[in-house]
Amino acid sequence: MSVETIDVELTICDKSYRIHAPVTEQETLKQAAKYLDEQMKEIRRAAKSMENERVAVMAALNICHELFQKNKQADDNKRHIEDSKKISQALQILTGKIDKALAS
Repeated sequence: MSVETIDVELTICDKSYRIHAPVTEQETLKQAAKYLDEQMKEIRRAAKSMENERVAVMAALNICHELFQKNKQADDNKRHIEDSKKISQALQILTGKIDKALAS
């Protein structure tokens, strides 16, 4: 079973790029290109004399940093939920033991 693909036209820093991608990825690819374009333009405004390659590297680094922060936050949230479940289970066990002791 093959995946249907199309050519997607993207514009980043006033340059056009044609990317061959799965149809199902077209929208997210466009959103990613728009986000990258915005990041690169923001860096360009802050450092007008910076070379294009350096702007691209700085944008990539910023985006990777954001991704790592979000992944860490998601991991922390997951751990918090797991801890809460463990505490809830322990409380249920203790409540059961207390009820049993009081019934005796």
